[in-house]
Amino acid sequence: MATESRAPPVAWNDRIEAWLAVLLFGGFGLLPLDRASALGGALARRIGPLLGVNQRAKRNLRAAFPQLGEGEIAAIVRGMWDNLGRVAGEYPHLRKIAVFAPGGRVETAGLEHLDRALAAGRRIILFSGHLANWEIAALAGGQYGLDIAQIYRAANNPLVDRLVGRLRGAQGELIPKGAVASRRAAAALRRGGHLSLLIDQKMNDGIAVPFFGRDAMTAPALALFALHYDCVVLPVRVERTGGAHFRLTVYPALPLPRSGDRDADVRALMTEVNRILEGWIRERPEQWFWVHRRWPD
Repeated sequence: MATESRAPPVAWNDRIEAWLAVLLFGGFGLLPLDRASALGGALARRIGPLLGVNQRAKRNLRAAFPQLGEGEIAAIVRGMWDNLGRVAGEYPHLRKIAVFAPGGRVETAGLEHLDRALAAGRRIILFSGHLANWEIAALAGGQYGLDIAQIYRAANNPLVDRLVGRLRGAQGELIPKGAVASRRAAAALRRGGHLSLLIDQKMNDGIAVPFFGRDAMTAPALALFALHYDCVVLPVRVERTGGAHFRLTVYPALPLPRSGDRDADVRALMTEVNRILEGWIRERPEQWFWVHRRWPD
């Protein structure tokens, strides 16, 4: 007689962490959005510098901006913690943010690039990074009516991951990185859907591509899918313009390299993707997640 497979038991430390997350997000949810965002920023500015990863952020900034003094680096790190705390405070309110409402919290620009690709019946890959509140881009895709699958890195704590998934609301299909991610992403493209990727995540494998003057292990999935399925690749940038207000910009499509050498084409496309992301970060460095292990120590 076949036995039923059971999910592994959840560790007690994961349960405690999840309870704390429920209390935190629950408290933010009781506040108006602007106050929740401000409180989250204030808490993170106080707590973040006490964490060990604060030193990693400073090391990354020194390597990326060797011309900056310690005071300037410290100011960027404070801004980074403020932004991350605001993102946490904004999570319970994501479903209430109407991206395309006139006079709302999100300015939009460049939607004609998206409309052009949709009118041509092309499959689209949207890419962005952990900038400002990165959830705004996925939120916009869902509210625009796109059949979109988002590849994301699941939280290490499965209970917290499910909680954050509920707070995200309806943002299309969520595909956690892992063994089946490529199959599910390919299935989405084959049915005529689209993909959304955050391409600045830590990678243990991938390909070495320049990023702030140093090689960073970079996932090649975006380029592999784009070249295989002839997708339109659109850069999408989210900026925090003040408090819980944002600007969402869709940029013109990137040309797909077609040299006949697949490996060279993949590297060329990912080099351009990293170059664009680096440019955004250089303009607003306090809005990026500098604690990532993007480069070898």
